[in-house]
Amino acid sequence: MTTQDRAPDELADFAELMRVEEDFSGHRGQPDPLRRVRIRRVLIAVAAVFGMLFAGAGSYVGWALNSPVSAPVVTSQVPAVPAPVAAQIALPADGATAVSVAGAEEYFGAAGTPLALASGSDEPRSIASISKLVTALVVLDAHPLASADDPGPTITFGKAAHDLYDKYYVMGATIEEMPTGSSMSLRDALATMLIPSACNYAEAVSTWAFGSQSGFLRATRDWLTVNGLAGTTIVEPTGIDPRNTSTPSDLIAIAKLASANPAIAAIAATPSLTLPAPGRMTNTNSLLGGHGVTGLKTGNLGAGSFTLLYTASLGVGLGQPLGVTGVVLGGGSRESVDHGVIASLDSIRAGFHDVPLVSTGQELGTYTTPWGSSARMVVGEDASIFTWSDTPITVSMQTTTPTTYTQGEVVGQITWTAGPNTATTPVTIDGTIAPPTDWWRLTHPAELGAP
Repeated sequence: MTTQDRAPDELADFAELMRVEEDFSGHRGQPDPLRRVRIRRVLIAVAAVFGMLFAGAGSYVGWALNSPVSAPVVTSQVPAVPAPVAAQIALPADGATAVSVAGAEEYFGAAGTPLALASGSDEPRSIASISKLVTALVVLDAHPLASADDPGPTITFGKAAHDLYDKYYVMGATIEEMPTGSSMSLRDALATMLIPSACNYAEAVSTWAFGSQSGFLRATRDWLTVNGLAGTTIVEPTGIDPRNTSTPSDLIAIAKLASANPAIAAIAATPSLTLPAPGRMTNTNSLLGGHGVTGLKTGNLGAGSFTLLYTASLGVGLGQPLGVTGVVLGGGSRESVDHGVIASLDSIRAGFHDVPLVSTGQELGTYTTPWGSSARMVVGEDASIFTWSDTPITVSMQTTTPTTYTQGEVVGQITWTAGPNTATTPVTIDGTIAPPTDWWRLTHPAELGAP
């Protein structure tokens, strides 16, 4: 029989002894020894019962106040990915144009391949004075200059060269003074041919370089063949003949060859120049030095035949500027061509942009507990990503179990990727999870862990 089973009997005995004790009250004499033993037994049993009851209660309290509670329940979601706005590249509406953008191939999604843009057909059109750029390349192929500042050989102009002034004057072409017997370096002669676009210098220099115009044309045809420029035809060195034609794609290639030649690149980037015979000369490229334009050559044969072969260096926040090469053929006017090129360059620059992703404090989820305490999972810092046009953006979020559940605790990270760039921001806790009260523990045993 257990202690609990004996307790009622012992209590009954205790009550009986108390009654007997009362019956003997008032009588003299010593108590019965047997009665003392029985009373002691009853008292011990009662103390044992109450001791077990208090011990059990104390054990529960200790367990309830010290047992682990379940972790807060977390709900979270990855933030929505914004849709970047597509770049709206403005290309001239009249004529034909082609643009090549290098220096950010990883943004354009084609490794090692520049961004190529075009409008209009790629059929041959008159190139006017862009022909002089071809003439300069052919001459320097035969008589190279060692550097951008190398003057090269000296050219002396005789009477035949001087007569070219009158020839082109009658034709209404651009000319510069060339006195009989005057001389200048090859570099200065090329500058006079390219900066103000002097036709008499183009013919004089090309004749000097190859001995005759027929020799120049043979060399030009060979040079075009070697460089794979099958869409280009040159019948004379100045461009005054509309039969000098080329395609937009060929002209992009010619522009890159010109930019790679230090002497031509330096000359084409010169806004003005003063030399003894011709005097002060101003570059016909009015865009030079603005909107990032660094060269190369203008041309026109009247309304509807304005041309511009240009290069530009565009800073767009990449550390190194973009290299833009472009051409416009068949423009209605110099103003419309220039306006179209400016719009193209500005729109390319605007195509690189920061895309806002999230802002500080933006809610990502919640932490809740059975005892009513809660906190938020939020974005720790603003985030944005630099990208080109509407390059797709991907996002991932990694979170960890908090250790303290206190305000500001970092509990994860969000990572976005767009092209070659990534952006990250921490995930933090907004608020603090308070522990459960003792009363809640004592009254919610089912919510507690095993003892």
